[in-house]
Amino acid sequence: MTSEKSRPLMIVEDDLALQKQIKWSLDRFETVTASDRETALLQLRKSLPAVVTMDLGLPPDADAVSEGFRLLEQIMAFDPDIKVIVLTGQNDQANALRAVAMGAYDFFAKPFEPELLNLTVERAFRLFELQAENRRLRALHQPDALAGLTTRDPQMMRICRTIEKVAASNATVMLLGESGTGKEVLARGLHQASPRRGEKFVAINCAAIPENLLESELFGYEKGAFTGAAKTTLGKIETANGGTLMLDEIGDLPFQLQAKLLRFLQERTIERVGGRQEIAVDVRIVCATHQDLMALAKENRFREDLYYRLAEIVVNIPPLRDRVGDSALLAHAFARRFAQEQNRASLTLSEDAVKAIEQHPWPGNIRELENCIKRAVIMADGNQITREDVGLQAASDALDTSLDLRVIRDNAEKTAILAALGRVNGNVLKAAELLGVSRPTLYDLMHRLGLK
Repeated sequence: MTSEKSRPLMIVEDDLALQKQIKWSLDRFETVTASDRETALLQLRKSLPAVVTMDLGLPPDADAVSEGFRLLEQIMAFDPDIKVIVLTGQNDQANALRAVAMGAYDFFAKPFEPELLNLTVERAFRLFELQAENRRLRALHQPDALAGLTTRDPQMMRICRTIEKVAASNATVMLLGESGTGKEVLARGLHQASPRRGEKFVAINCAAIPENLLESELFGYEKGAFTGAAKTTLGKIETANGGTLMLDEIGDLPFQLQAKLLRFLQERTIERVGGRQEIAVDVRIVCATHQDLMALAKENRFREDLYYRLAEIVVNIPPLRDRVGDSALLAHAFARRFAQEQNRASLTLSEDAVKAIEQHPWPGNIRELENCIKRAVIMADGNQITREDVGLQAASDALDTSLDLRVIRDNAEKTAILAALGRVNGNVLKAAELLGVSRPTLYDLMHRLGLK
């Protein structure tokens, strides 16, 4: 089976005759062997086995099980998805059950039936491969609730999963990130993933409304509350009743209004401007800001008690420049969208434009990128959007090697070798063991990478 050859089976057995017998009975699998815990750990790092068969009685005390359990613990810590099959004595069921409780896949009593062991190992391989495929598919899956978010960056995917986890609760969520990073997209995704999805999502920008109008915008007002108040008007909080309210740029909320918002968060009731009646409101609060609220609190510009009320769940959104591959991915998506709007469906980004986009820092984040591509689509003359159309500097040759796998691999190997040598105070033998390679191999790598 080709799938069985992708990652090997490791046999850990100190009795060399029995080790040979197990290897012979499992000859259709690619195998590596070890006779003690230290050798097993080296093989673990070097061969990355999918399945391990192991005896609990290992040297230096083969009659005890302490070394075996220590090795099992280390295997599970290294990769909990590895399937460990423990081989025990006939009257050793207690240790077998303990091993399963620690994460072992199965156990066999000696002497074992080769056919049954073969079947168990095959099932272990199949389960390992199935779980690996499921993880791969999950990594590719874009959460439905966050379908409006285009990303392949691991950080952003983790944030998507966090949003999905907290969506079912009523916890107040604080979204922190630079302007243009997609805070409102995430807030809408949170609402769509929550039980409140059938109700309203209401957003208000606290920085965009004059201070003297913001209170009535948030809390509403009664008829006659002030000059021009010709009728009772609901505020944004009351309008969002049953749904989600997003308070964008919460750091710009006037200080005197912060106390009133805090009271609402504590009591879940509001009073309209000019009113005396307390009105109960059930609303999920999501707030967002690009400011450091704790720094504002130290300057007495933001209430610390309000911060802790708002920060039940804090999500830090990375800027576009820190999202691996997202600038090019988003650029292609924006180009397709705007090209269709302009009836220029054949318009695409050229290679030099994509390289320039990848290397631009995008201080304005996604909003800046979106505007840039929209302008380029309008201005492009041919069927391709060039670097000149997007208005960015040419990609330098030095940076153009960023996706060269050989360079990436060499840099990663150099970093790992230097870290290993530093950890063992320059001892090459110990460094080789730490890296899971032989000493001659390490010397060859050091020579090739220019490390002395």
